Amino acid sequence: MTAFKPEDRSPASQRGFAAFAPADAGAVRLLPLGLLSGLRAERAVEEGLALPLASGPFAFSLVEAFARAADGSVISAIGPVAEARCWEGELRKLSTPRAPWAGFALDKPLVMGVINVTPDSFSDGGDHLASDRAIASGRAMLEQGADIVDVGGESTRPGADPVSAEEEMARVLPVIRALAEAGAAVSIDTRHAAIMEAALAAGARILNDITALTGDPGSLAVAARTKAPLVLMHMQGEPRTMQKEPHYIDPALDVLDYLEARIQACEAAGIDRASIVVDPGIGFGKKQLSHNLPLLSRLGLLHGTGCAILLGVSRKSFIGRLGHAPEPKDRMPGSVSAGLTGLDRGVQILRVHDVAETRQAVDVWRAIVVS
Repeated sequence: MTAFKPEDRSPASQRGFAAFAPADAGAVRLLPLGLLSGLRAERAVEEGLALPLASGPFAFSLVEAFARAADGSVISAIGPVAEARCWEGELRKLSTPRAPWAGFALDKPLVMGVINVTPDSFSDGGDHLASDRAIASGRAMLEQGADIVDVGGESTRPGADPVSAEEEMARVLPVIRALAEAGAAVSIDTRHAAIMEAALAAGARILNDITALTGDPGSLAVAARTKAPLVLMHMQGEPRTMQKEPHYIDPALDVLDYLEARIQACEAAGIDRASIVVDPGIGFGKKQLSHNLPLLSRLGLLHGTGCAILLGVSRKSFIGRLGHAPEPKDRMPGSVSAGLTGLDRGVQILRVHDVAETRQAVDVWRAIVVS
């Protein structure tokens, strides 16, 4: 990619991207738009009309640039990739192929199945509290096409109380051992350093932390020392209080800024950015549709971290509100729909409760997209 200076912009750019003069705007964030796939994507890239998006099937021909103005407002403009070359570093983050993560290539979507070994999780609380049932469900998910099984022993639903480390370990360790011995790629869903360490010793491969390694003073050190692949999630507040009064200036930009700051903290601790996956944390400290829907619409902004993206929308309350489904287990069709919308924005990993249905939908989606 050749160097491109702001003064070299065409007249079209002067009308749009000229709004991002350094004196008027802060850091510029780019949202990939005009997505193409299959042979169209290959041709557009060859002709210099588009850039590949991360490692997936898409190329992007347009970008929407966002920045926070001095008065706190958000300014934006849309233009072709060629007119955005003054932000070469940001374009590179969007287009650089993602390195393999946790042993998986990221050129096609991964499905992560959820096993909550808890009595009170919002959707499946009590379903897997007994170890034998959790293990059986995990094995069934593998047969149904799950690439990863995510095991958690503490409910993080809104208003949930924490459990002791001893109780959390007693819930998750037997399940992790059994599934790892069965050949599963196991992720441990925890915000506690001691659980992370014990889970890795029991055979877990991935650390999935809803607090992005801020919930326990020792968790960052564990991640740095073990070099385990990470999922860093955004959450405003903590489970007991996160839905009381969440506030955002711009949900997508606020989440992106937070996750970028956490990635930089990880890098300062010696953690490689390539080992990190980011999760926008749908529903975590995001109470209103006006919090979740704009974030989902502009998920592509998270490609600007240079990391792969995990999306967990399965059975979330916003689906119940939009789809008139008060019971979480009645939200499978909406969950699949929201997940595919994420894939359309380049998401690499879907975290789901309904593995078989999601696997089928993902396989059909991919066959169409790459054709």
